[in-house]
Amino acid sequence: MFGAITARTGDEMSGPALLVAGLALTGSPVVASWLLAGLTASAAVGGPLLGVLLDRASHPGRMLAGCLLGYTAGLLVVLLGLGHVPDAALVAVAVLAGLLGPALTGGWTAQLPLLAPAGRLERASALDAISYNAAGLAGPAVVAGVAAAWGGQSAMVVSLALLVAAVPIAYRLPARAHRATGADGEGIRRELAAGFTAIARNAPLRRATVTSMVSYAGVPMFVVAAPLLGAALAGAVAYGALLLALTAGAALTANAVLARRRRTSPSPDTILAAATLLLGVALALAAVAPHLAALAPHLAALAPHLAPARPEPFTAAFGVAALAAVLAGVAEGPQLTALLAVRHREAPPQQRSQIFTTGASLKITSFAAGSTVAGPLAAHDLGAALLAGAGLQVAAVTAYALLSRRPRP
Repeated sequence: MFGAITARTGDEMSGPALLVAGLALTGSPVVASWLLAGLTASAAVGGPLLGVLLDRASHPGRMLAGCLLGYTAGLLVVLLGLGHVPDAALVAVAVLAGLLGPALTGGWTAQLPLLAPAGRLERASALDAISYNAAGLAGPAVVAGVAAAWGGQSAMVVSLALLVAAVPIAYRLPARAHRATGADGEGIRRELAAGFTAIARNAPLRRATVTSMVSYAGVPMFVVAAPLLGAALAGAVAYGALLLALTAGAALTANAVLARRRRTSPSPDTILAAATLLLGVALALAAVAPHLAALAPHLAALAPHLAPARPEPFTAAFGVAALAAVLAGVAEGPQLTALLAVRHREAPPQQRSQIFTTGASLKITSFAAGSTVAGPLAAHDLGAALLAGAGLQVAAVTAYALLSRRPRP
C-alpha cells in the first residue's frame, strides 16, 4: 500500500508540476498545456502493451520498477530541457514517458492477488482505491505548497523523488507462480487482441469500462472549472483548490467507509451506476453556483446585509459549490472502488494486468479528451461546462442501462 500511495502521489503531482514548471521556465501556457496533453494522451497506446508484458512476467514487480524509472527519466529530461531544448522535442519526450503512465495506476492494482488472499481481495481492492484518493488529495496540494515556497521546478523535483522512492518497493513485489511462454511479436499481438476481446465479450467488464470512460470524460469539466469557480464566487483562485481538496477528501472518506461495508451491501455493479448518477447530480448542482453569484448584486440592492458588494469566501454561492464538491467526492470514491472490484471479479488471471492497464489507459485518455473541451467551454460559460459534465454522467448511466439489457432469444 505504501508503495502504491508513493508512486501514485508522485504521478498525481507530475501533471500539475509539469504544468507549473512549463509555465515558469517558458512563460507559455500553450507549451505547458501541450506537455501535459502529451503526458496523458499516449496512455491509450502504452496501457494494453504494458498489461501483456506484466501478465507474461514472472517478476511483474521488477517490470513495474523499470516503468517507474523510465517515467521518472522522461520527466527529468523534460525538466532539464525546458528553455534549452526545442519545445516539440520535449513534447515528444513527454509522450514517450506517458506510455508508461498506466503502470503507475492499473499496473499496481493488478498485482493485488499476489499480495492478498482470495477472501480479503474485496477489502484490499477498497483500500487500494483509497490510495488513489489519498494520492489525488495529496498530489495537487503538495505541488501548490512546494511551488509557492520554492518555485515550479522544485515541485517537479519532489514528484520525481516520490516516484524513485517507490522503485525498491515495486521491485520486491512477489513473483508469479508461472509465466506465459512464447514472447514473440506474433504472440504479443495475439494477447493484445485477446485482452481487448476479453473486455468486449465479458458483459460486466464491457459495461463497467464503457461507463467509466464516458463518466471520466466529464470529470475535467469540474477540475478545470474549480479554479474559475473559486475566483468568481470567493474572489481568489486558491478557493478553487479548496473545492478540489473537498472532493478528494470526501472521496477518501467515502472509500474508508466502503472498506468496512458488510457483505450485504449492493454489488459493485450497482454501486458503479449509482455513484455515476450522483456525480451527475453534483456537477449539475455546481452549475447552479455561478447563477447564484450573478444574483448577488440584485440581492445587495434589495438588502445589503443579504449579499456582499464584492466576492468573499463562504457566500451562499460558494457554499453551494462546496456542497457540490463534497457530493462529487462521495460519488468518485465508491465509483472507483466499484470499478476495480468489477475488474478483479471478472478479469481472467492470465489477462489481469492487461485488463487493468488497458482500463486505466482508456480512462486517462477519456480524461485527456474531456480536458481539451473543458478549458474553452469553461472560459466561455462556467455553468455550461459543468452542465456538460453532468450530461456526460447521464450518458454514462444510460450506457450502463443499455449494456445491462439482455439480448432477446
